[in-house]
Amino acid sequence: MTLNDRWTIMNNSSSELDSRRPNKHQRCRTFVSWFVTILVVIAAIVTATVCVLYLNQHPLPFFRRGGVASPVISTNTIDSGAIVRVSHGAEEEPISIFLDPNCPDFSEQFLHWEELQRSLLQALTIHKSGEWQERGLVQKLGDDLKVLTGQAYNLNLETDSLKTSQSVLDQRMDGMQSEQSRIVQMLSESRSALTTLAEGFRDSLLDLKKETESLKRLKSELSLNITHTADRPRDCSDILKSGISVDGVYSVFPIHEPSGFMVYCDMSTEGGGWTVMQRREDGSVNFFRDWAAYRDGFGTTTGEHWLGLQRIYSLTRSGGFELRIDMADFDNATAFAHYSDFSVGRDSVNPEEDGYPLLVDGYSGTAGDSLLKHSGMRFTTKDRDQDQSENNCAAYYQGAWWYRNCHTSNLNGQYLRGGHASYADGVEWSSWTGWQYSLQFTEMKIRPRKLES
Repeated sequence: MTLNDRWTIMNNSSSELDSRRPNKHQRCRTFVSWFVTILVVIAAIVTATVCVLYLNQHPLPFFRRGGVASPVISTNTIDSGAIVRVSHGAEEEPISIFLDPNCPDFSEQFLHWEELQRSLLQALTIHKSGEWQERGLVQKLGDDLKVLTGQAYNLNLETDSLKTSQSVLDQRMDGMQSEQSRIVQMLSESRSALTTLAEGFRDSLLDLKKETESLKRLKSELSLNITHTADRPRDCSDILKSGISVDGVYSVFPIHEPSGFMVYCDMSTEGGGWTVMQRREDGSVNFFRDWAAYRDGFGTTTGEHWLGLQRIYSLTRSGGFELRIDMADFDNATAFAHYSDFSVGRDSVNPEEDGYPLLVDGYSGTAGDSLLKHSGMRFTTKDRDQDQSENNCAAYYQGAWWYRNCHTSNLNGQYLRGGHASYADGVEWSSWTGWQYSLQFTEMKIRPRKLES
């Protein structure tokens, strides 16, 4: 029930009370009028009786004459039938007052009036009690009305306060929604960044795992190689470390060539430990050969020979090797070229398909540099053209080499014994003897690069 409904009920109740109050007062006035009328009639009868007795010299209880005892007056004497009886004492004869038989009998009326009087008194008592109850109820309702009015005022104040608070809350809610949107955007951006970072971190972990496995494998291989260095040397430097310092042919077992192969070891030049990969000295071996021959190697290990691209790859595939080339002309003049970094097919999974590419750097020596131009090139033979020239440089210059377009050196060319009329098709090192002089002696040899102290 709302406050307005309660107000309506209270106003209706008050109107009903006001409409009922005049009717009750009207009845009260009617009862009082009757009661007063009855009293006046009774008083008139009593007064008339007293006057008659007094005039007839009858003693009255409230009038004394000359010390005479007050007469005794009695009414309603049933035995004698008198309406009033007056006696002055035991000696005197009482006086009885009778009504005229022809006088109307008002006894029933008097009884009726007495009954009516009692009913009137009872009604007045009840009316007063009801009126006081109604007054108390009206007073209580008035007090309740005042309380409700105060409560309504307080509720209005609270409503205004709640409206103000709601406005503030709405503003804060709008601010919180804006902040929530900003936080959601930040979280989305952070999530994207974290996802990217996680992916990068995962890739890094995979790379690290691969590197760790590679290092473990390398460590295992190194441990195995250290254990078996004396009887299974990887190259001529291991043989030198084992105490052997005599030039000659030895068996070596690179890490990825467990079956091993024979090589010539130079144990005397510049500290020794060199593994020879190519030698030209007398023209006894034909070097104008096909791809398979250069891949597998040919010649005599103690004389002219080519070790083979696959074996050179097995020795240098992980890098860390140096190259020395010793040369001599037919006037017995000598020179050399040294390269601090040398490898063939480094880190290649399928070196033959990749063409056994050459990597060389760090020149020093007396012959001049005629090899750096070939670094990064693939090996070319007369039957496998992998150079950058329109023609097959191997076929054109009668050799096999890491040609570009075409060469500055051609150590696998024809053995033409010094100066020749043809152009650049002999055993050439152009920076020392030019392109029309074929050298008497060349020897290419490698060893692991010494760590700088």
